[in-house]
Amino acid sequence: MCSLIFDMLNKVIILGLLFSVVAPIHCRSHHTINFRLDDPSNPSCFAWDSKSDHFVVGFLRRRGLVSVSDAGVVSFLRSHDSLPVDSSFTGISVDPSRRRLLAVVRNPSPPYSAVAAYDLPSFAPRFLTPLPSPALAKSVAVDYAGNAYVTDSAADVIYRINEHGEAAILLSKSAALKSQSDGLNGVAYNPKGYLLVTKSNSGKLFKVDADDGSAKEVILNKEITGAGAISIRKDGVVLALSQQKLYFLKSADSWSQAAVFDETAVDEEKNPTTVAVGAEDRTYVLYGKTNEIVELVSQVESKEDNLWIFILIGLGLAYFTFWRLQMKKLIQNMNKKTV
Repeated sequence: MCSLIFDMLNKVIILGLLFSVVAPIHCRSHHTINFRLDDPSNPSCFAWDSKSDHFVVGFLRRRGLVSVSDAGVVSFLRSHDSLPVDSSFTGISVDPSRRRLLAVVRNPSPPYSAVAAYDLPSFAPRFLTPLPSPALAKSVAVDYAGNAYVTDSAADVIYRINEHGEAAILLSKSAALKSQSDGLNGVAYNPKGYLLVTKSNSGKLFKVDADDGSAKEVILNKEITGAGAISIRKDGVVLALSQQKLYFLKSADSWSQAAVFDETAVDEEKNPTTVAVGAEDRTYVLYGKTNEIVELVSQVESKEDNLWIFILIGLGLAYFTFWRLQMKKLIQNMNKKTV
C-alpha cells in the first residue's frame, strides 16, 4: 500500500514540476494591438500610462490625443483647438510622479514648435510653452524633478522646460556632437542624471549631462544607423528604433561605452515611428501606416530566459531525486516495522 502511494506521489510531483516550469515557455505570446480611427490621422508618437493602464497616442494630422487599451479600444482624450490648424504631435512622454503628459507640438507653416503639458487623467491643459527656435522640435523626455527635455533636429539644440513651463537652452551646437547634416532626434532620461540622445543619419549615440548640458559620444561596438526614437527599460536596456531595425543596447559603465547585443527587424512599409516601454517592461513599436502597436522581443534575451528555465528544471529534478531517495528509505523502514 505504501509503495502504491509513493508511486502516485512520484507521478503527481513530476507532472506538476514540468507543467509549472515548462508551460511559460509556450504560453508567452507577443502582443499586437490594432486600433481604428475614422480618419487617416497618421499616429506619430505614443507613451505608456501605467496608472491608467493604456497607451496615449499623438498624431501628425490631428490636434488631439487618444488613449488605446490593450484590446485596441480608442478613447478620445483631448482636442487642443487653440493650436494652429495643421499642428502635429511629434513626441510625448508621461511624468508619472506628477501625473502629467508632456507633448511636443509642431506646425510646418508658419514654423511653430511648443511643449504642451496636460494633467492626467483629466487631460486639462497645464501650460503651452513656445520654444525659442520654431524649427524642428522632435522628441521629449521627463526627469524625476519634472523637467522636460526637447530635441530640435534643425538647430541641434536641447531645450529644458521646468515644471512651470519655463524654457531654457540646455545644449546648443556642442562640439562633441560633431554637427552634421542630421540633427538631434530621440531623447531618453536615465535616472542617474543624464540624457541619451540619438543622431539618425550618423548612427551615433550621445550622453548629455542633464544639469550642465555637457555632451560626450557613447562608444559603440557598431553604429545604430538610422536610429531616431529611443527608450529605456527599467532593467537599463536601451531601445533605439530605425525604419529597418530595433536595436537593443546595454552598458556596464554608465554609458561611456555600450554594446548593441541584438537587433530585431521591423516592417519598414508600415512606417515604424516610435518605441516605448509598456506594462511588465515589454517593448512596443508604433506603426503609423497601419495603426498598430506591436510588441517586439530580443531573441538573444529569449534564449537566455529559456536557458534559465531549463537550469531550474534541472535543479528541480535533482531536488526531486534526492527527495525520492529519502522517501524510499522511509517507506522501506516502515515496511520493516510492519513486518
